Amino acid sequence: MEGTNPVNKKLAAALSGGAVLVLALTGCSSSSADSKNDALNTWAKQVCDAVQPQAKKIEAANAAIQKETSDNSAPAEVQKTDAQAFQVMSDAYKAIGAAVNQAGAPKVDQGTKKQQDAVKELNALGASYASLKQQVDKLDTKDQAKFADGLKGIATQLDKLSKTGSDALKNLEEGDVGKAMAQQASCKSAATSASAPATNG
Repeated sequence: MEGTNPVNKKLAAALSGGAVLVLALTGCSSSSADSKNDALNTWAKQVCDAVQPQAKKIEAANAAIQKETSDNSAPAEVQKTDAQAFQVMSDAYKAIGAAVNQAGAPKVDQGTKKQQDAVKELNALGASYASLKQQVDKLDTKDQAKFADGLKGIATQLDKLSKTGSDALKNLEEGDVGKAMAQQASCKSAATSASAPATNG
């Protein structure tokens, strides 16, 4: 059963990059400067409170794939776990996008543009994970070699996905927005949970 295991390990490694996106999203700039802007604090709280449960879901999906790599699982098991995890991630990123959209633009320079760019990016991430789920669903689990090849292709896409896509989020969280988010308890806990999977890989 050696075939899929190294490949799924590659998948897990690529996935831990995804956790970084959530970190970017949780405004973990832990700036010591307090934001005195009430409107911004309210905005940050709304976004952080919405992000926290989604960050936990992404973390759990990450962990499920990590676990599947440590067991020498049959292709059908790997397929089922990975497909479910990608669906969860897709839904979570879309939900975060909806939350940022609903919160409206933060009261900062170019707030509207930054917010719209971030929403677009989050929705694109959601769509990318949905596409990965469809690809996993189509893999041939009866042929070990073909399955491993298919997973390899997905791992490569995941790797690209984890390296791109968080610029708009980083822009959204620059300066005062980041300070306001760093003060929210829910963002702090989301950031801590999102960084966890990357450390035990």
